[in-house]
Amino acid sequence: MRQSPSNRQVLALIVAMLVFWSNTGCMVTKVKRPDISTVAHPQQEHIVGVTTKTGTEVAFDPPGGTVDQDEIHAKVKNADYSVKFQDVQRLWIETKGVSAPRTIGLTLAIVVVAIGTLAAVVAATKQSCPFVYSWDGKGYVFDAEPYGGAITRGLERDDYSELAHLRAQNGKYRLLLTNEVDETQFTNLMELWVVDHARGARVVSDENGNLRAFTQIQPLSAAHDRYGKDLLPWLESTDRKIWEPDAVAGADGSLSQEVVLTFSKPEGAAQANLIANAATGLWGSYMIKRMVELHGRETVNWLVSLDGNQQQIAAIHAWGERERTYRLPIEVEEPGGWQVRGALPSGGPLLAQDRAIPLDISHVTGNRLRIRMQPPVGFWAFNSFAVAYGAGDSVTVNRIAAKSAVTSQGKDVLADLASVDDRYYPMPDNTDRAEIVFRAPPTKPRMERTVFLHSRGWYQLHLRDQSEPDLVTFNRVLTVPGAAAQFAADRFGEWQKSWLSQ
Repeated sequence: MRQSPSNRQVLALIVAMLVFWSNTGCMVTKVKRPDISTVAHPQQEHIVGVTTKTGTEVAFDPPGGTVDQDEIHAKVKNADYSVKFQDVQRLWIETKGVSAPRTIGLTLAIVVVAIGTLAAVVAATKQSCPFVYSWDGKGYVFDAEPYGGAITRGLERDDYSELAHLRAQNGKYRLLLTNEVDETQFTNLMELWVVDHARGARVVSDENGNLRAFTQIQPLSAAHDRYGKDLLPWLESTDRKIWEPDAVAGADGSLSQEVVLTFSKPEGAAQANLIANAATGLWGSYMIKRMVELHGRETVNWLVSLDGNQQQIAAIHAWGERERTYRLPIEVEEPGGWQVRGALPSGGPLLAQDRAIPLDISHVTGNRLRIRMQPPVGFWAFNSFAVAYGAGDSVTVNRIAAKSAVTSQGKDVLADLASVDDRYYPMPDNTDRAEIVFRAPPTKPRMERTVFLHSRGWYQLHLRDQSEPDLVTFNRVLTVPGAAAQFAADRFGEWQKSWLSQ
């Protein structure tokens, strides 16, 4: 049975998430885990809401919640509210800072996952990619987290991120590109894709940047996990209820979960698009680094060896789908049983994006569509699922090149981001950032607008492990079915034991 964290440990977890800013006001990645006795006023930290273990999302009135012993107290719609930590599945914490030399507020809504599990490692272990902030007319808001998992140049890839918070001001769109993790990031391209479309339509990208407009999107009618638990409250809408199981075995000892989604289906429908808001889980993101570091002092050389080896790159992609760690097969129930008809790409982990996954459902009979995924525990976080039948409508994409790109040191990097080539904007330090400005096309009457960021790049982990390579474990993870999930669960158990013993 899992040990519960003490109140002291819970408070330390909260504080760990807020020690996020350097003396200059810019975000940094060195997250401390201070003893709660050294923090003068932990009760003043800015908790903006919680998600309870029953799936209730609670947003606090300003200025947010306060901590008192084993409870959080706040105002909700002007009424007193309190909840015990033991009943909280997620904390939602908002931090703000200033991006020098501009006095611009940066707001990052940070997911603090299950109490006693990952809260202390969200920022310290997050291995990902650049952060992209959109100017919303008042400040920069965290809006995209592109090309996650591209940990060497051979894995460089394109990303297509909807910028939900981007707003034009004085005829311009403005983005802030930052490095906030322990890695060097190489960005090859940044351009905007502007889509003006009919009101009420929803424009979604697939993983290859194909944009389609969907109407009459069908919500979930039912969802459950491997053990029959009702997941509908967690997966029916894009919100702060996110289903992300810990990397621990279930009651039956299995390290594989199961998610079965049910939708109503029109008679004769032969094609569907699953619209998924999902991401790599935080622990799954951390495991990228832990598995790579099994090469010890040879890790950098091994990563470099991948860059010109397409066969090895293909093998890594095949492993990620076979083990369901970083690409998740999607099965459709047909009269003959479950058949793989698509795959969910990885992304995130701090910010999930909608993705449309085309599915052939021509063999499905009746008026019900059932979809199954079997993620290994700890590797995935699911927010919402919906389905749109048919191929969707084509859209006109207005591609907008950046008109300026200037770093915080005043360097012009516009040419580095203008096209897919051998030029990159490198960000080796977690204080590196650049402001990119685009022309905002005039809006069209009686139409709505959706804007996507098309970016391309890769990143290099800062690896300092000088230990002996453990190729026996690495090869087991790569070749033995289920070994990757077991490796992640073992590391999770070690981390949890270490944290709870402090």
